[in-house]
Amino acid sequence: MSYDDHLDRALEETDASSSASRFSLPDPSLRADGNFTLLENLDDIVTRLNRDTDHVVKYLQSELGTAASLDDGRVRLTGSFKQSRVREALEAYADDFVICPECTLPDTKLVEENGTTYRQCEACGERTRAGS
Repeated sequence: MSYDDHLDRALEETDASSSASRFSLPDPSLRADGNFTLLENLDDIVTRLNRDTDHVVKYLQSELGTAASLDDGRVRLTGSFKQSRVREALEAYADDFVICPECTLPDTKLVEENGTTYRQCEACGERTRAGS
């Protein structure tokens, strides 16, 4: 078997082009607490997103249409929320602020310039306005 045949076979078996295997969010761990919903694994989520905690919490407040407060590595959301709704909001955050629209890799950082936030990809160099 030639080198090219081996390479083709290896690429078929590993699917190295898939960025979904490199980036996945942990499932939100929610707990009801009276009129509040606690997102208990915020630290894990923020670490995976590689973003500032306050930025993620502000986005969640806006996306879920509620008030939120930080409490020892977790978020207290006013109201009752299902895990699927919180997960949708976190996936929307990743699409808007983390995943590069050009190469679909999560290797981005947020850059502030003249009052505008840009998502700068460290893998392909693409620079796009964050949140769009």
